Amino acid sequence: MSIKSDDIIYPYIEVDEGDEGELKNIRFKNTEKFNFAYDIVDKLAVKCPEKTAMIHVTNDFKERIFTFYDMSRYSSQVANYLSYLGIKKGDHVMLVLKRHYQFWFTILALHKIGAVVIPATNLLLKSDFEYRLKTGSVDAVICTAEGNVSRELDKACKNYKGLKAKIMVGACRNGWKSFNREVKFFSRHFRRPIGEDGVSGSDPSIMFFTSGTTAYPKITTHSFTYPLGHYVTAAYWHQVKRDGVHFAISDTGWGKALWGKIYGQWLCESPIFTYDFDDFDAKNILRMIEKYKITTFCAPPTVYRVMVHLKLSKYDLSSLQHVTTAGEALNPEIWNKFYKQTGLKIYEGFGQTETTLTIGNLKGSTPIPGSMGKPSPQYDVRIMLSDGNMAKPNEVGEVVIYTGENVPCGLFSEYYGDEDKTKSTWHDDYYHTGDTAYMDEDGYYWYVGRVDDVIKSSGYRIGPFEIENEIMKLPYVLECAVTPVPDPIRGQAIKASIVLANGVEATDELKRDIMSTLKKNIASYKWPKVLDFTKNLPKTISGKVKRKEIKESDWNTDEKKDAK
Repeated sequence: MSIKSDDIIYPYIEVDEGDEGELKNIRFKNTEKFNFAYDIVDKLAVKCPEKTAMIHVTNDFKERIFTFYDMSRYSSQVANYLSYLGIKKGDHVMLVLKRHYQFWFTILALHKIGAVVIPATNLLLKSDFEYRLKTGSVDAVICTAEGNVSRELDKACKNYKGLKAKIMVGACRNGWKSFNREVKFFSRHFRRPIGEDGVSGSDPSIMFFTSGTTAYPKITTHSFTYPLGHYVTAAYWHQVKRDGVHFAISDTGWGKALWGKIYGQWLCESPIFTYDFDDFDAKNILRMIEKYKITTFCAPPTVYRVMVHLKLSKYDLSSLQHVTTAGEALNPEIWNKFYKQTGLKIYEGFGQTETTLTIGNLKGSTPIPGSMGKPSPQYDVRIMLSDGNMAKPNEVGEVVIYTGENVPCGLFSEYYGDEDKTKSTWHDDYYHTGDTAYMDEDGYYWYVGRVDDVIKSSGYRIGPFEIENEIMKLPYVLECAVTPVPDPIRGQAIKASIVLANGVEATDELKRDIMSTLKKNIASYKWPKVLDFTKNLPKTISGKVKRKEIKESDWNTDEKKDAK
């Protein structure tokens, strides 16, 4: 047992560990009335009031340090302010706050009230907000004053009459409540509601819109027990330390931010670092790691792809002890390049907006380049074939979670307002992730692709990731995506869309070199028929490659040709 009686999570979590500190089992208890804001943050404010909770750096490099006492007091002040504006338990409140420090005050305040948090990115436009306001039954919006996002919201609100409050953080515009000006008049003491106003662990707490890689975004609902589900995320995957500093890149508009910027880290009493940047600059990120002595770091594969093309030896990264990645599969070539330059192994993990960390290279394990790792003991993960039987080692199938005996802490409760969609993905005691993978003889899981990404060519089922891995080994390739194109003989042929590194010219000779390399390293039925050099790949706002969009463009073009 690594958890002691003086740990704030002791009343809620029990773990069994092996000799190497690896997680063998985890149990959750006393969750009926659990509320992260009261039962974790407020208790930390008493236990260690002066301990740093967050180091915050603005886009213009202004630094602020907040203790757990600060987080407790400011969140209570915001709770009083929002309550005054009429926000109550069960209300749906959208947060569009970039990485502003007010996001942390506000999400904790909403937890204290018992309202439902809906994070949203500031990159959304009018049509995006129209969809989200209606789909999420939003009651109030708290928005950054920076950029044009509040104007996009104003346009969307013309067709949506459900808001009781619009609140702006920063220089306020007409029609909005001024968070900065008004909140300071409220008390920093907030009494925990009891009785019918009290919060139950099973009450809805947070709703995330998915990234929409294969369809229009769904909205997942999580209960107040969701933060507890991230203990494994932080303790055994991120491997955060009480005396360390954890830095996760993600924007607060996405579920991944809650993986790395609040819940699990503070369950482990670990400080977090937040850099509120507008435009990603890998050099600035590396400077932050160097200056603030970051000990644990998490970023999507895209960040590592950029970093390995820099001279990392120019930066003092000696404070870094552990690095992780998730969001999409990491190419082994990037893993190897980063390891060669830094000596750090990237620990990959897998999960979804609907879950917490589900599969990962956890503490005590040896990460294998390209592998997602092994299932977390928190989830009963299996691989299911299309006929409903379980796959044997090295057989590709869908990743599913068995829920017949119990619903794991961290799994969503429903797609809000869409019972049919919920039943289509969660039925017969299994939650279907929609992702395909296979398990090797040693129990490691290997990602293949989304169910819709699998290419069916001449009777073969081909996952795009394996081909992409081979292409990514070429030093002049920055990114690539493999998708199917129509073929009159095979049914589907393989296309590789390739983004070249800066300064590399797209030529026929380069195409021949790529094909020559692929023919030496992968089976003939996996060879691409089409190589397409492109300046960029279509991506979701969260940075995931939209293979479906590439596929639909190619297939629609082919249909138009046939029509002629």
